[in-house]
Amino acid sequence: MAEYDFDVLVIGSGPGGYVAAIRAAQLGLRTACVEGRVTLGGTCLNVGCIPSKAMLHASELFAEASHGALAKFGVEIEGVKLNLDQMHAEKAKAVGELTGGIAFLFKKNKVEWIKGYASFEDSSTVKVGDRTITARDIVIATGSSVTPLPGVEIDNDAGIVVDSTGALALPKVPEHLVVIGGGVIGLELGSVWLRLGAKVTVVEYVDQILPGFDEEVRKESAKIFKKQGFEMKTSTKVTGVSVEGGKATVTTEPAAGGEATTIQADAVLVSIGRRPNTDKLGLDKIGLEVNQRGQIEINHDFSTKVDGVWAIGDCVPGLMLAHKAEDEGVAVAENIAGNTGIINHDVIPSVVYTMPEIAGVGLTEEGARKHGEIKVGKFPFAANSRAKTNRDTDGFVKVIADAKTDRVLGVHIISSLAGTMIAQAAQAMEFGATSEDIALTCHAHPTHAEALKEAAMAVQGKPIHI
Repeated sequence: MAEYDFDVLVIGSGPGGYVAAIRAAQLGLRTACVEGRVTLGGTCLNVGCIPSKAMLHASELFAEASHGALAKFGVEIEGVKLNLDQMHAEKAKAVGELTGGIAFLFKKNKVEWIKGYASFEDSSTVKVGDRTITARDIVIATGSSVTPLPGVEIDNDAGIVVDSTGALALPKVPEHLVVIGGGVIGLELGSVWLRLGAKVTVVEYVDQILPGFDEEVRKESAKIFKKQGFEMKTSTKVTGVSVEGGKATVTTEPAAGGEATTIQADAVLVSIGRRPNTDKLGLDKIGLEVNQRGQIEINHDFSTKVDGVWAIGDCVPGLMLAHKAEDEGVAVAENIAGNTGIINHDVIPSVVYTMPEIAGVGLTEEGARKHGEIKVGKFPFAANSRAKTNRDTDGFVKVIADAKTDRVLGVHIISSLAGTMIAQAAQAMEFGATSEDIALTCHAHPTHAEALKEAAMAVQGKPIHI
């Protein structure tokens, strides 16, 4: 029997990788994790999910205090000032606490952190710098990086044409920020700088923002964002970005073709998607190809076609979401240990952390109709008592159910609490709930969550409060 340095070697310490490493160690396997950053946590904790939420929260507080939003509640504030350096410092503090927390968990669970970048020598051997490491099972969890826009050069240090990492660290509020891409990242980071005083223009190639979300949700979200002050240019293609004298010029034309126009900006955020980090792993040495999107194809148990090599997270097909990767990390460790690790990929919630938040789980209405006859129930927050008292009435809850079985196929929410509320919907769907099950479940009053109950009642055409 071959002797290995480790039972399990995980390449990458993002939400999928660090969770896989910890669970493998908990299952009694000698485990190491390779990570090239100076801190653990991958993109999500260092320059993604966590710092962006810190900035979203801080900018929301500033907007409430400075724009008179609290006056109607009798809270009158004068002389509000923005201390952007302190806002960035608090963001960095939160990131440090969480990345440090993972380092603590590695020590607690006896996971060895190998610093550097791994490249395969064979199916059980990798090189990290000058060190050669062997493992019985290797998990690829290398995540993803920003997709570049051809012909547009990113320079985060200059702070003019930036990607999501640079947009989280702008040293001053731009007078005009152009966001290329109307997806989740562009809208979230655009929201931060809009609240802090920037004019924000979103340029999206397709005809609506938020590709992949429910059609009705996309349309309603666009209305809300325009009301907030976003300028939306959909069906528009960016053909070039030039920089001169500390300013950027964005050249656009209609997506279908037509006359070119230019937009002057102080900063440009390129956020057109992400691509898997698979190109520097030496996959060719183990006979492992990637698909056209650069992803590693896997079996239902996360194994690849190469024995002993597994893959999870953003570098495999599916949604590029931290919580999906985390669940896959647990599942792959269980499978390696000889147990059964399963994920229901049909019930993975997605959230846009703007204000209001936008969340969905399961099928969109358009997707559900392709599978058969459905019933749809909606309930607006304008009719929800807690939303009324909070003056927080934007949005709605939408429940999609199978017309014959009443089983819930999808739930979509626009609300200040959508990201939290979607968890109930996901759990209900995981247990195969019908809309009647949700409708008959007692919800506390007054809460935003009652809107989900009422939307479920509306599937049967019998909501109470509309």
